[in-house]
Amino acid sequence: MEPVTVRADATLDCVGLLCPVPIYLTAQRLMALTSGAVLQVVNDDPAIVEDLPAWCRKTSHELLGQEQQGPVYRFWVRKAQETSPASPSG
Repeated sequence: MEPVTVRADATLDCVGLLCPVPIYLTAQRLMALTSGAVLQVVNDDPAIVEDLPAWCRKTSHELLGQEQQGPVYRFWVRKAQETSPASPSG
């Protein structure tokens, strides 16, 4: 697998945590970032390989890449663009 060359704006270390905790923490951390920011998520639970991509699809965040180094998985997630509430018509 070719190394990912994405620059992250922030990193979330979830090593030692089992799913769904890394997904919950990813959601919390992304809420604190601006739209379009990239979060690197680091985890060693094999379930993250299926769980994080599925969560990204459901939440419209963009999975930019993933790689594995030994037992550690790294994912790069771009925060979805926030949509403003519809203005009242008048």
